Amino acid sequence: MSSVPYGGNAAAGSTPLTQGHKRVVFASSLGTVFEWYDFYLYGSLAAIIAKQFFTALNPTSGFIFALLAFAAGFAVRPFGALVFGRLGDLIGRKYTFLVTIVIMGVSTFLVGLLPSYASIGIAAPIILITLRLLQGLALGGEYGGAATYVAEHAPQGKRGLYTSFIQTTATLGLFLSLLVILGCRTWLGTEAFEAWGWRIPFLVSFLLLAISVWIRLQLNESPLFQQMKAEGKGSKAPITESFFSKNGKIALLALLGATAGQAVVWYCGQFYALFFLTQTLKIDAVTANLLMAVSLLVATPFFIVFGWLSDRIGRKPIIMAGCLIAALTYFPIFKALTHYGNPALESATANSPVVVAADPAQCAFQFVPGELKSHVTFRSSCDITKGFLAGKNIPYTNEAAPAGTVASVKIGSQTIPAFDGAGLTADQFKEQNTAFTTALGGAVKAAGYPDKADPAQINKPMLFILLTILVIYVTMVYGPIAAWLVELFPTRIRYTSMSLPYHIGNGWFGGFLPTTAFALVALTGNIYQGLWYPIVVAVMTLIVGVIFLPETKDVDITADK
Repeated sequence: MSSVPYGGNAAAGSTPLTQGHKRVVFASSLGTVFEWYDFYLYGSLAAIIAKQFFTALNPTSGFIFALLAFAAGFAVRPFGALVFGRLGDLIGRKYTFLVTIVIMGVSTFLVGLLPSYASIGIAAPIILITLRLLQGLALGGEYGGAATYVAEHAPQGKRGLYTSFIQTTATLGLFLSLLVILGCRTWLGTEAFEAWGWRIPFLVSFLLLAISVWIRLQLNESPLFQQMKAEGKGSKAPITESFFSKNGKIALLALLGATAGQAVVWYCGQFYALFFLTQTLKIDAVTANLLMAVSLLVATPFFIVFGWLSDRIGRKPIIMAGCLIAALTYFPIFKALTHYGNPALESATANSPVVVAADPAQCAFQFVPGELKSHVTFRSSCDITKGFLAGKNIPYTNEAAPAGTVASVKIGSQTIPAFDGAGLTADQFKEQNTAFTTALGGAVKAAGYPDKADPAQINKPMLFILLTILVIYVTMVYGPIAAWLVELFPTRIRYTSMSLPYHIGNGWFGGFLPTTAFALVALTGNIYQGLWYPIVVAVMTLIVGVIFLPETKDVDITADK
């Protein structure tokens, strides 16, 4: 189609890219890689950060709270999109870039200097979350500007190809973070790295900040933006025009029918898959990070492939196909990860399933701070039992028992009764809890449930193939998305209009995926239950996108509409 009702108006972008423009596109992409590196360091080190800043919580809750702090950066990304998107549409793309990267770099550097909970108490996680919020605000203003900037330099018919280079930056930033972490861990050893060496990747960001600022200073303003301003066609109220006019409907459809599904496929295929390997399958962090890093390296060129392909067959069919394939195959792929990553866990689950028989009214959600366990509500036999199993990442199913029944655990043919901790003194509770957890721990060990994955049984080639497939799904939905979003909105409000749906989709739908998925696992005991979240969102995007969003590959963003 040659146009859509809400197409763009801008200056000539149909001329071929000069060598200078290619340099600008490269510089923009490289700076964005560094910014994503800063942002994703936290996610790559979530398990270690949980031990440093959330030690007041039990291990399961501590990890989930660490993921919540990770998600806090995503929660504010839409607000960053509004603030910096408006600035980008009012004063230009270049200077907005510069501000966002300085905020990101300084915030990341300060995480590396932040004392742990053991040193300064509750102030540590509070400051950590504050720094994550600043990172999220900065990133909220970054992506829309980078994608808009590159698209407005690209010639007609090649926007998918050229913006796909921006799409590689998030994955390359994650790859760079994993590479630096692996290097530091190997150099220092696991013990030293987890004690203090984890700070080094954050401190390195100061050097990357200096390089990034230098790169951004070399950029010229977008020619489309310059001509628009020269002709007096700029928006005086980008937020109002973007979301309180006919463009508001398009922004909502872009969120539900494009970015939400793209986001959950991205975060499931990269972050959740990594967490699944380390937390659920108990594969050592070095092996898991190395497998993920190699998969990212191999699959990253497919961002370019699908971006190029979208210039020929369209953005919409590729992204919708990615959502559909992911939704249909996540369960078998993650079950295969278990089969090849920790076959002992798979075998024990099949041969000696763990079943918790308890009164449902006595069972609380296993997502509570450790210090609250002293409250009578969290001393029921059900909570004691599930708390132990969740802490060991042992899969289980639930069986409803009559009201008032003391919980019990069936492991294969063996049944182990729990105890009711309500009304017991601290010493009595400790004595009975020790006896119960010792018996239960011995039973699950005898049934073959491993404390960690056996390195000799890990099928690394198959894990690499499966992880690569998951990342290729990511490239399908993410490679063409920037071009699609750019083409949906006019130049005068493009930065603001595309940034908000992108960052709500990726910041909220995607950023909260690991937390939501692991919370679902903790709630049910089923290690695959968390997959329902990305599947449902991907299917929603498929339906909305197919029905309501147009194809835009032939839209001329330089023409007045």
